[in-house]
Amino acid sequence: MRDRHNLLEKTRRDVDRLNRKDSQSASWIGMLFYGGTLDLLFVTPIVLGAYLGRWLDTLAAGYSVRWTVSLIVLGIVTGGYNVFRFIQRH
Repeated sequence: MRDRHNLLEKTRRDVDRLNRKDSQSASWIGMLFYGGTLDLLFVTPIVLGAYLGRWLDTLAAGYSVRWTVSLIVLGIVTGGYNVFRFIQRH
């Protein structure tokens, strides 16, 4: 009986804490981490696309930026999709 009472009390405290958390606004450090995560999700595919495209363009004869531009655009689309999915989940 005592274990059940302790479990109910702990559960009630947890529910109260979650309700208070929902009503509070996010802290500045939380927003900073959230923004940093969004930046990494967006910028990383663009940078990787630029480096990969530049490397592929150096393999082609003559001057070409075809792969670089194509993979940067693909990185922008992929980064936008990553941010969209992250915001949907959180």
